[in-house]
Amino acid sequence: MNLSLNVPTPLEYFSSLVHSDVDFPLLEAAVSLAQDDYPDLGVQQVLGDIDQLLARLKRRLPADAGALHKLRLLNQFFFDELGFAGNLNNYYDPDNSYLHVMLRTRRGIPISLAVLWLELAAGLGLDAKGVGFPGHFLVKVRLPFPHEGQVVLDPFTGDSLSKEDLLERLAPMHAESGMHIDGDVSEELLAHYLRAATPREIVARVLRNLEEVYTSHQDPERLMLVRQRLAVLLPHVHDDEA
Repeated sequence: MNLSLNVPTPLEYFSSLVHSDVDFPLLEAAVSLAQDDYPDLGVQQVLGDIDQLLARLKRRLPADAGALHKLRLLNQFFFDELGFAGNLNNYYDPDNSYLHVMLRTRRGIPISLAVLWLELAAGLGLDAKGVGFPGHFLVKVRLPFPHEGQVVLDPFTGDSLSKEDLLERLAPMHAESGMHIDGDVSEELLAHYLRAATPREIVARVLRNLEEVYTSHQDPERLMLVRQRLAVLLPHVHDDEA
């Protein structure tokens, strides 16, 4: 009997991950994006490496730790001890979007750093979400009583952002359009811009970043591969554009 094992192509594997929004595997889908550039990449090995980071973090967590304690411990571990930070020297390197490279270099862009940070936050039981803020991806954490409130963080630097910080980041964009940010409008704008991004939206934003990079690099082959993934991820959008 002849047995044949049909190994899925990177695009077929990606398609199997993102076909449904139910239990969408954000981390695995994000890791798999590197398979076009790194065909020998072992996605499960990368996921295992991240599991080991989470296990290290959990061993330091007291049994009675509250959400604020968990958040502080996570940030100290992620930004201070492991040294994850934004790649200021080579921001537009496509490797900044590939999590397996980021695990080695400890450098990335806001959204790739956010994906890893969110995975660790979820592993600690924190109510954390990604935020598709204009121009710069952020993360937010909802803290329960007795520290009830929302913390917004910049994954590029680890800084906590106040309302004033967020409005300052929005101001140039709205100034260009002639809009003003003040009073009640500010609250409405922040509620809109701080909406939690879905896993599908997060992966789409990573791919659109890569699309911009490969367009600027004039790399039609890689650009085509990225657009194929976007067509699989957002079929209705691409059907409308056809």
